[in-house]
Amino acid sequence: MANDPRPESRALPQLPAQIDLPAMEREVLGRWSKEDVFQRSLDQTRGGPNWVFYEGPPTANGQPGVHHVEARAFKDVFPRFRTMRGYHVDRKAGWDCHGLPVEVAVEKELGLSGKKDIESFGIAEFNDRCRESVLRNVDAFTAMTERMGYWVNMDDAYRTMDPRYVESVWWALRQIWDRGLLVRDYRISPYCPRCGTTLSDHELAQGYETVTDPSVYVRFPVTSGPLASPEHPTSLLVWTTTPWTLVSNTAVAVHPDVEYVVATDGQERLLVARPLFEKVLGEGWELTGESFEGDEMERWTYQRPFDLVAFDEPAHYIVLADYVTVEDGTGLVHQSPAFGADDMLVCRAYGLPVVNPVRPDGTFEADLPLVGGVFFKEADRTLVRDLKDRGLLFRHVDYEHSYPHCWRCHTALLYYALPSWYIRTTAVKDELIAQNQATNWVPENVKEGRFGEWLRGNVDWALSRNRYWGTPLPIWEFPDGRQICVGSLEELGRLSGQDLSNLDPHRPYVDDIVIPDPDADPSLPEEQRVARRVPEVIDAWFDSGSMPFAQWGAPHREERTFRDNFPAQYISEAIDQTRGWFYSLLAVSTLVFGRNSFENVVVLGHILAEDGRKMSKHLGNVMEPIPVMDQHGADALRWFMLASGSPWAA
Repeated sequence: MANDPRPESRALPQLPAQIDLPAMEREVLGRWSKEDVFQRSLDQTRGGPNWVFYEGPPTANGQPGVHHVEARAFKDVFPRFRTMRGYHVDRKAGWDCHGLPVEVAVEKELGLSGKKDIESFGIAEFNDRCRESVLRNVDAFTAMTERMGYWVNMDDAYRTMDPRYVESVWWALRQIWDRGLLVRDYRISPYCPRCGTTLSDHELAQGYETVTDPSVYVRFPVTSGPLASPEHPTSLLVWTTTPWTLVSNTAVAVHPDVEYVVATDGQERLLVARPLFEKVLGEGWELTGESFEGDEMERWTYQRPFDLVAFDEPAHYIVLADYVTVEDGTGLVHQSPAFGADDMLVCRAYGLPVVNPVRPDGTFEADLPLVGGVFFKEADRTLVRDLKDRGLLFRHVDYEHSYPHCWRCHTALLYYALPSWYIRTTAVKDELIAQNQATNWVPENVKEGRFGEWLRGNVDWALSRNRYWGTPLPIWEFPDGRQICVGSLEELGRLSGQDLSNLDPHRPYVDDIVIPDPDADPSLPEEQRVARRVPEVIDAWFDSGSMPFAQWGAPHREERTFRDNFPAQYISEAIDQTRGWFYSLLAVSTLVFGRNSFENVVVLGHILAEDGRKMSKHLGNVMEPIPVMDQHGADALRWFMLASGSPWAA
């Protein structure tokens, strides 16, 4: 590291006490304001070529931290440089207003816990409080922005909650709908039982935490097939790291082309995959000579580990699945289709039932023996103890691993079978990858590394949220299942026969608008003659990804302005936005316009707190920026951010 040009220490120097730096800097800022220097720089270059910059919208639901200075320093330096080169660089500020972070903060303020409390409080009043919460800290962000000398237009900032912005988002969703890429499906999704809603994959990626969970090997006695002999009883040895899902065990999957062998220790007989025999059983076990290919074992039945829930259709037999591996476990995979995407696909192929004894709040059904009313993760201990008492537990090992949690409330997630709305981003995966190839990334390794890997593993975007404060999903559904996707308030007014020009497009007001069916039998009750909006709102990341056009209200308004400012030549945010704003910008613009909305991106590292975690509002470990600037100076702080950890040095 002898040639490393960066400072050895990130500590800021102390200034002499006699220098009143804040007063000096405020004098400069005052002159900039009084003489309207920023606006004059824009006016002076108005005839020059456009160089487009997009401001990623922060959520102002908390106080800004010193880490916000880092991003703003990098956002400021390149537009200033381009302006000095004669380019015209508009810099429109923005605020990300919707979403779960705001809702969780307001719930805490109001002493509410979960959807039931919110609905008792009243959706209209709750959403009003969310709106107030977002605006409450705008002044603090504005003060920080002005204090550090970041030139951006705060007076005409876009807000994702404004009706004109929401209408633009509706328009984009309508384009995606018309392409057949916005669909409702019954899939396994990561789900937060505390917030009562699904999460998208890019949200999921932000919330992993290290936990210790039980890893169990369980005996499943064979009840049919060649190994069902009463004289020589044999058990399938099944491994799982989610004992709570054994309550709804439906099948056991094996790979059709793997050899499975019977082993014995002289007292019992167990069936495992041959490649895993020694690793799983170890010394004291030997092979009996009996072996079977996986496809020979199809539909052998077994005794399920728990008899706590009812199955109305035949189940509990061996199924074949190519995804089964022999890298770990036993080569026999427990199937619980309500809680696993692979399990769902396999069990659907066999026509097996989907049994789900876990309620939306994450607890088992109250009338269930043994674990009724218990939170799913807390049920593991009870279930493992019961398996041991009944002689079905072969081995129990606690292991530490990374487990997905809600990125805002930190509740353990579960993979849950729910009907949800998806954008079929997998259908445009090749387009997304091609657009990324045409984009310049700094540092370059993010392009093929973190971001490229994310695109290559792309899954469909879980768009809908069963929540309240967000852009309502603009789909109206008739009782017979016909659906209409609406692209504007004007269109909705025309279809509903009302003047909706002044409608607040949020819940609950938009939920009251119905669309009559002109062909319906007038003698039918009204509920059978109208379409009602589906209840979901959308992922707030879709809001922020729509900002290139929605910041102008395009295409309903200022279409020409949008076209003159698309795509951006430059954006910059921290590394976590590879699975956040960077992805949503790329995905939305590719889906709607067939190209990426940014050409160059500078990716920043994180400012870490004393505990080594990144500074974050929801972690509550931020350092206030104004006191730092008062002590060290805004220029010193900006230079520190720009010079001590430059992204191109990564």
